[in-house]
Amino acid sequence: MAIKLRLTRMGTKKRPFYRIVAINGATRRDGRPLDYVGHYNPMTNPAQIVVDQEKVKKWLDLGAEASDTVKSLIKKAAG
Repeated sequence: MAIKLRLTRMGTKKRPFYRIVAINGATRRDGRPLDYVGHYNPMTNPAQIVVDQEKVKKWLDLGAEASDTVKSLIKKAAG
């Protein structure tokens, strides 16, 4: 099975908060992740993005694929 880096939704209704997780590709959106690698809060101004670059590199080296949204968040967090 392919491992993915993707967002899982947390928070309450109309107050989203997302965790960036490493998860099996076949698992549902809010299923049990293998590892937490960061979080994204779009409700703050500016949006809060926290990414553990070492964990992201570890998972990418192991063959994980990042979703398009997670790729853009990683770029924003790094720069």
